[in-house]
Amino acid sequence: MTERRPFGPTGVETVPLVLGAMNFGDPTPPDESVAILERAIDAGITLIDIADVYAGGASERIVGDALAANGRRDEVLLATKVGMPRGDGPPETWHRREHIVASCERSLRALQTDRIDLYQLHRPSAVVPQEETLAALDELVTAGKVRWIGSSSFPAWMVVEARAIAARSGGAAFVSEQPPYNLLDRRIENELLPMCRRFGLAVLPWSPIAGGILAGRYTGDDDVPADSRAARRPQLKQRITDRGLDVVQGVAALARDRGLTTSQLALRWVIDQPGVTAPIVGPRTIAHLDDALGVLDRPLDDDALASCDALVHPGNAVADFFNTVAWMRATV
Repeated sequence: MTERRPFGPTGVETVPLVLGAMNFGDPTPPDESVAILERAIDAGITLIDIADVYAGGASERIVGDALAANGRRDEVLLATKVGMPRGDGPPETWHRREHIVASCERSLRALQTDRIDLYQLHRPSAVVPQEETLAALDELVTAGKVRWIGSSSFPAWMVVEARAIAARSGGAAFVSEQPPYNLLDRRIENELLPMCRRFGLAVLPWSPIAGGILAGRYTGDDDVPADSRAARRPQLKQRITDRGLDVVQGVAALARDRGLTTSQLALRWVIDQPGVTAPIVGPRTIAHLDDALGVLDRPLDDDALASCDALVHPGNAVADFFNTVAWMRATV
């Protein structure tokens, strides 16, 4: 694993793949989760992405316990997120100072660390002014509890506004954005990716293989395996479309011609897109992780990239991966 990319404006570099720990604790049991984490670090993965709400907080605890036991905390960057429902309180409290500071303290304890390398807002708020949220995040940076801050699934205009607020106040500014991005939903290419490239922000796409859709996991929304992610999460089932499944067949053919699995070609496509720093893979098993690691040194040829553009034209979508946010509208 030789390629490393700048992690936004931080001066740090990372390999172009992030280990997502969303499955740790639910459904992946702790012992297998730890094995996946160890395998990823051994393979050179340098960034671990979690959130305070994953598995009800168990994901953070599993990662924290593992790194405390193996002594490898300083080998990785830890990224976690805040700003989704946790505990009591209406939505307008999720981006308030009280919620952010308390959640950060809980995450630090769960991760058994003195700092969070990247603290991200899990979703934007339509209620709380960004000035208030950014002031709370800057407080954590000033205290040394957080190194950098970022956003997830934000519209481009809100990222730009946040940067302007930080510039005026002299406070901490976003260094990264974590959007949904895969061959089935390319809409971030219209504004978000160009904006991030213009300002040098890291881009950490989630769902690069479309929650397993681009791995050929599903044949239709009425044929969902009982042990699949779509069976557990209705938002993913809503993303299974006839047009998307047609694209999967095209991706599978391209992959066969290149000796790759369908999921490998889909993942490598995201890695190869201009402006992408490192997509996040959330393996449920060691085999899933090994499948992802297998494409790190295998960039796609120009013909494959052109064929993918023919399957889903740049900037377009055949499935809606923004269906967990309110600001993006879709008819796919």
